[in-house]
Amino acid sequence: MQVSSLNEVKIYSLSAGRSLPEWLSDRKKRALQKKDVDLRRRIELIQDFDMPTVSTKIKVSRDGQYIMAAGTYKPRIRCYDTYQLSLKFERCLDSEVVTFDILSEDYSKIVFLQCDRYVEFHSQHGHYYRTRIPKFGRDFSYHYPSCDLYFVGASSEVYRLNLEQGRFLNSLQTDASENNVCDINPVHCLFATGAAEGKVECWDPRTRHRVGVLDCALSSVTADTEINDLPSISALKFNGALNMAVGTSTGQVLLYDLRSSNPLIVKDHQYGLPVKSIQFQDHLDLIISADSRIIKMWNRDTGKIFTSMEPEHDINDVCLYPNSGMLLTANEAPKMNIYYIPVLGPAPRWCSFLDNLTEELEENPESTVYDDYKFVTRKDLENLGLAHLIGSPMLRAYMHGFFMDIRLYHKVKMMVNPFAYEEYRKEKIRQKIEETRAQRVQLKKLPKVNKELALKLIEEEEEQQEASRKRKQKNLPNILKDDRFQVMFENPDFQVDEKSEEFRLLNPLVSKISEKRKKKLKILEQQEAQEQEEEEEPEGKPSDAESSESSDDEKGWVEEVRKQRKLLRQEEKVKRQERFKEDQQTSLKPQFFEIKAGEEFRSFKDSAKKQKLIKKTLEDRLKLEEKLGTLSVSDTTVGSKQVTFRLKKVS
Repeated sequence: MQVSSLNEVKIYSLSAGRSLPEWLSDRKKRALQKKDVDLRRRIELIQDFDMPTVSTKIKVSRDGQYIMAAGTYKPRIRCYDTYQLSLKFERCLDSEVVTFDILSEDYSKIVFLQCDRYVEFHSQHGHYYRTRIPKFGRDFSYHYPSCDLYFVGASSEVYRLNLEQGRFLNSLQTDASENNVCDINPVHCLFATGAAEGKVECWDPRTRHRVGVLDCALSSVTADTEINDLPSISALKFNGALNMAVGTSTGQVLLYDLRSSNPLIVKDHQYGLPVKSIQFQDHLDLIISADSRIIKMWNRDTGKIFTSMEPEHDINDVCLYPNSGMLLTANEAPKMNIYYIPVLGPAPRWCSFLDNLTEELEENPESTVYDDYKFVTRKDLENLGLAHLIGSPMLRAYMHGFFMDIRLYHKVKMMVNPFAYEEYRKEKIRQKIEETRAQRVQLKKLPKVNKELALKLIEEEEEQQEASRKRKQKNLPNILKDDRFQVMFENPDFQVDEKSEEFRLLNPLVSKISEKRKKKLKILEQQEAQEQEEEEEPEGKPSDAESSESSDDEKGWVEEVRKQRKLLRQEEKVKRQERFKEDQQTSLKPQFFEIKAGEEFRSFKDSAKKQKLIKKTLEDRLKLEEKLGTLSVSDTTVGSKQVTFRLKKVS
């Protein structure tokens, strides 16, 4: 069992324990289970709760006793009995299941919508009847009062199949080109369809008339969202008589009150993936929405995140076990996940031992580890000299590398590097010596770039440390030790140019201070040059470093600024004279431009005329064009003027 925590909400993954490699045979798996105590102690809540390849849909019967899941390959449906904690039956189908629904309290009446337009009915004993709809279906809902099945799909029509009469009824004609999802309100039986154009149409089954349209695509676009395509409806769920949640293909969930056309709240998943499932948790007023990557639980009043889960594999469907804290998911993997969240509710009656078990589990999650196998990449195999084993039974390909026996890995590693222990011993000795050296007086090692700036920061740090000791304050962070400013002392492009005009005006006293620091830098460089493998403690400090001089007064600072300005003016004057001499020496030659073939030369007067015309008023321009004959002005019968422009061909 794996335990994770987000926002102080503990999530127990009951199916994410230690697992065995898939390539092992059944005999080897049984042998490992006998040897390994952890494998024997792992929790298998429901036996064989998986699919051969992928699980697509998962639902719980209304009595809570049966869990049904559809998967592939081959296309099949599996029913699990929670009272027996095992698989009750399995039925293979002719084609993959798009979605299914359990019409009865138990598993005795099931309807499957398949990908080849067939609708298949199953009873308790097995296959009962099969029919076909005109277009490919994507979702359906069952209207209990009239025994009607409403099918939506790649068509603007909603097909109605009455199970009492055993025939199709007149279809409902929607304005959408295609419908993706549908749902029926359990309280007043309002039927709603989600269209590919991002609209939700609501119908009254009693009168078969449309009663309202919601434009969810327009409401899902907010200032914070970035949307490239038109948001289509990918999920739809009613809650109570007035609430409805809509999920879009761009990752937004909109919560509506049926009395208003504006959403109460818009929640963005931030992944840009279609929302696949929406569930309501009434105990804590939560909405559980899921796309293929993440399951988010958030408050439907404020939109604040309650907790979230990110499984290893993509999610196809999510089902909340009624009146409990258990969550079931169908994934793009053989194993179907079971999550238990005690905050949402108690454990179901058939696994009530989880409440006692979860109290004793550790808080830190445990990751899945193959103790008997080592994962290596192709580069690791080349370093070990085992590249020739690729394709042999000694290596099992997995993702971007291979699994190999851990005993073989250790044996080959010892043969490739027999002196590994000696290197390890030398490294330990070196670490011990470094620890003893750290207790000695350390020399100031300055970086290669901006040495004077580094020395200035070191001096300021020493002053701050002394001040903080006296005032008993916390030390401020040092820029030299901060990774964000590390490049400033390594890259030569960040070297401070002290000869630039800006630096000299902003630092007028830099000449005096820089002379002191340059002397100190020379002393430090000499000490570093004399330093040998074992550093000796320097005795004393140079007199310049010990002497602390007071800063100049304001008058001296102003005089220094004036001197710097005079120097800058003189330098600028010299540069101007040099540029003037260069200009006198250079001789300008006339340049000729050639007109391309097929184009005529227009004088510069044309552009001047155009500028004058632009500045004139509309009345003056019309009079001028009337003289030239390019327009005609005539009166109409109503009394207004009519102006006709004629374009002239330019020869």
